[in-house]
Amino acid sequence: MTTVAIIREQAEGERRVAMTPETCRKLRAKGVQIQIQCGAGLSAGFSDADYEGALLDQSADAVLQQADVLLCVQSPSPENLLLLKEGAIIIGALAPHLAGQRLPVHLQLKHSAFALEKLPRTTRAQAMDILSSQAGMAGYKAVLIAAQRAPRFFPMLTTAAGTIRPSRVLIVGAGVAGLQAIATAKRLGAQVEGFDVRPETREQIESLGGKFLDLGVSAVGEGGYARALTDDERALQQERLAAHLKLVDVVVTTAAVPGRPAPKIITDAMVAGMRRGSVVVDLAAETGGNCTRTEPGSEVDCDGVLVIGPLNLASMGAVHASEMFSRNLFNFLCLLIDDTGVVNIPFDDELVAKSCIAHNGAEPAQGAQ
Repeated sequence: MTTVAIIREQAEGERRVAMTPETCRKLRAKGVQIQIQCGAGLSAGFSDADYEGALLDQSADAVLQQADVLLCVQSPSPENLLLLKEGAIIIGALAPHLAGQRLPVHLQLKHSAFALEKLPRTTRAQAMDILSSQAGMAGYKAVLIAAQRAPRFFPMLTTAAGTIRPSRVLIVGAGVAGLQAIATAKRLGAQVEGFDVRPETREQIESLGGKFLDLGVSAVGEGGYARALTDDERALQQERLAAHLKLVDVVVTTAAVPGRPAPKIITDAMVAGMRRGSVVVDLAAETGGNCTRTEPGSEVDCDGVLVIGPLNLASMGAVHASEMFSRNLFNFLCLLIDDTGVVNIPFDDELVAKSCIAHNGAEPAQGAQ
């Protein structure tokens, strides 16, 4: 019988869990055995008793040694990966561009490792798309942070002391995180604008009640991402954006490309030109930030303009983020396990092949498939 396992997440501040009681039940219905380290779901709001039918063990080492399939939010340490049996399967957000010492372990033990960040952005992959599901929570939390730290109301208020104008909020980037941020800011009553170099996002921004900020720069790329701007395009964008930021109270930046440094969009000069009391929340802080003044994990007061670089925002909404993440992993695992619980990795499936970073002692580019 195939054993699917989870252990407590080890990354600092990580509260999510890769398997919820819901996906535990679904996996057991497929005929697999579930092995869980005690307390694995506590930080996400799930007690050990919630995982009905699962085998519990206090020791992470013991769980890892019995796992045929390990589900994780972030990859365990190389030391823990060495405890997995030869040929084990690992599925999660494995950050292949930061694999460091982990990839040699996968190769040494002939692991089959699947980094779901590498899934192609296709309709069929949406149910497994961890980037999209977690970006929604991140965009939501980023706006709540901005609302909390801003010294202004977001909505318009009519009071006995006079009328308070709504805050002007600009969301930079209209991917999943950006669109959720626009929707959240709109619900809070702000006057919301959205900016993206992809002109096709105008309709999406406006459908959520935001106004599309047109800076005269279009950079349609492939795979749903924007292409790199030319020097002239970047100069024009920065000139017009700098002028607009002088009128804005809150900026939330969300522009990021997996595996690459975040593009620098807001410069020191732009921050210096903003009004005192303005707030910038840089959702791309983990990959260097969209703002040149961003310090990942910190708040920086730039002469009255607060620049915030939060990390792992999805973990702040650990319950719902875990529910979405675990469903993503379950849907992907269903590609590898049949209805009798037997593992059979179909490398002729594009979703499986393109998310694989190691298999049978080799990297896919070396012919592992």
